[in-house]
Amino acid sequence: MQKFTLATLVFVMMLLLSNLPTVKGQNNQRVMNLSLDEVIEIARNQSPQAILAQHRFRSSYWQHRTYRAEFLPGLNLRGTLPDFNRSITSYTLEDGSDVFIERNIINSLASLELTQNIGLTGGQIFMSSELQRVDNLDIDSASYRTTPVNIGFRQSLSGYNAYRWQREIEPLRFEEARRSYVSSIENVALRAVNLFFDLALAQVNLEIAELNFANTDTLYRIAQGRYNIGTIPENQLLQMELGYLNAGAALNEATLDLEVRKFRLRSFLGYNETVDIELQIDPSVPVFRPDLDIAIREALDNNPEVMQFERQLIEADRDVARARSERGFNADLFAVYGLTSSSPEFTDAYRDPQVSQRLRIGLEIPIMDWGLGRGRYRMAQSSQEVVRTQVEQARIDFEQSVYLEVMQFTMQYDQLDIALKADTIAQKRFDVTRERFLIGRIDVRDLNDAIREQDVARRGYISALRSYWQYYYNLRRLTLYDFERDIKLTEDFDDLIL
Repeated sequence: MQKFTLATLVFVMMLLLSNLPTVKGQNNQRVMNLSLDEVIEIARNQSPQAILAQHRFRSSYWQHRTYRAEFLPGLNLRGTLPDFNRSITSYTLEDGSDVFIERNIINSLASLELTQNIGLTGGQIFMSSELQRVDNLDIDSASYRTTPVNIGFRQSLSGYNAYRWQREIEPLRFEEARRSYVSSIENVALRAVNLFFDLALAQVNLEIAELNFANTDTLYRIAQGRYNIGTIPENQLLQMELGYLNAGAALNEATLDLEVRKFRLRSFLGYNETVDIELQIDPSVPVFRPDLDIAIREALDNNPEVMQFERQLIEADRDVARARSERGFNADLFAVYGLTSSSPEFTDAYRDPQVSQRLRIGLEIPIMDWGLGRGRYRMAQSSQEVVRTQVEQARIDFEQSVYLEVMQFTMQYDQLDIALKADTIAQKRFDVTRERFLIGRIDVRDLNDAIREQDVARRGYISALRSYWQYYYNLRRLTLYDFERDIKLTEDFDDLIL
């Protein structure tokens, strides 16, 4: 009676766990039957990771637009309307004595300035026009000062040109962002592959668990009959009962694991609980042998990490140049030529302007800095050597990773073929073993061995199929190259910035 109660309890728990999700799916959920290609396509278009990659690219795009705008003419309008000043100041009388008087002044200013940065020298030229009005409220008078045109030039004489380094670095940074986006989308595809096969394996495990439970139930009932007529010993009956109970527990675990895997894939694809996903596992795979030389060449040409190496080297050179310019003599040149005039009347303020000139050269010469400038320069040089060494090692490691990925992908097709044959053979062996057990030609141990081998072979095939697609998309991610169609991977970047 106790044995019957345990078996019945496990069977009832299995029914409860397996039926509840089914009822929910029928009443509240929309079932989607998806293949691997469909899962990847959905992930590319609407997964949160793909959307984040789009926003990161847009940020890089506007950063690049900001850099380009720095080399375009800029027009600025500035104004102070008004600047009221009420204060007590000193005033010198005709006899030379000073007295304090109260002053009430309103100062209004408007200027229009056109600027242009010069990438060749790192300086800036500008042209401006200015109008200023001063109202003295104490004597109820107003006067105007005008500067119809000012033409000026600003230039650092230290030898460091920030614009020149920007012209070298920023285009590389933007191209790196473009390639990083393509690489991110391939990462999304790779993540989709992993989650797809997590759920696919859970589906297979549930199928195996359901089949094993049904088989063990049938075999246990047969064993009970044989035990009652005395053809098998009690220990074999107990072993069959234990297998039946374990199969029920495994079925419950497989049912729960399936729901967990569905939740993770559903969340990754951007769906909520109203969507139920069932996967279609296609055994067919693209068959091609990637050429190693082409793979390494495309990886070095396309991968954003390689472009990052190049950018890091240039940035290290820039830091050395900046430290060199800051360790010694520094000078700035500022020159202005223009016309100016003043009058109590606005209509006369632009008549007969006078020439206005200004030339300023600022110098900064460190007399004693206790080796501060020299130390910064040496630190920049050391950092430069560190970056060069790290980049050289990273290049070697990168090429090696591409080589290994090509080799693993090439071998995986053979592994997949072997796993498929093993799955077929294990299934046939189980069928033969089961029939022989039913007619009493073999004992329960041989049957259990056949069941385990069948389960291992089935899971091994799913694992081999998973590895094939992992290597496939990881090779695409490393090289940004589609070997199946023999084209470079790219995206429509214009659509991303809309």
